[in-house]
Amino acid sequence: MRSAWADAWSELVETARRTVADGLVVGTSGNVSVRVDGDTVLVTPSGVPYDELGPGELCAVDLAGRRVAGELVPTSELPMHLAVYRTTGAGAVVHTHAVHATAVSTLVDELPAVHYMAAALGGPVRVAPYAAYGSEELAAGALEALRGRSGCLLRNHGTLVHADTLRRACDHTAQLEWMCRVWLAASSVPGRTPSLLPPGELDRVAERLRGYGQPGG
Repeated sequence: MRSAWADAWSELVETARRTVADGLVVGTSGNVSVRVDGDTVLVTPSGVPYDELGPGELCAVDLAGRRVAGELVPTSELPMHLAVYRTTGAGAVVHTHAVHATAVSTLVDELPAVHYMAAALGGPVRVAPYAAYGSEELAAGALEALRGRSGCLLRNHGTLVHADTLRRACDHTAQLEWMCRVWLAASSVPGRTPSLLPPGELDRVAERLRGYGQPGG
């Protein structure tokens, strides 16, 4: 295995296990991928528990979905991952069945802007129409929901987030689940309606976030 691929695969496995540890997936219900060498995607294989993944389970495909390394079958959600890579500059994609995010996906067409961290995903998070898992219809719907965004909800299904790195994609997935939990909690108070942030405020937050953190970090 190429050294760069080995390092990327190790980080992918670590990220996949984090989604379980953080309660974002149960069993093998989510999937994770990362782009390497420009046009190759390393992706979690179908139906294999993340604690059983090691160097021998590496699964790599090209942007057309053709296997280029490994013997295991890629995740059934491969069409959705590849659609994101083919149409964005994404470096990594994380898909989960997070509980609160999935609940919100059944209630609204867009997660209301209850917290400024929506700006980290490009704005209020849209909900893609329901389509069967693993289908091209699901991939197409997700792409539309992701227009101008780096994350979306999938109706009656879960979350899809892309970013330049695996760590950021996973961090933003956790933030999305948290925002969904906040909205569900606030909207469940009888007789009260959650206050929402105006679009202008999200724009200002997005600008501030571009300079957030340590220089060079």
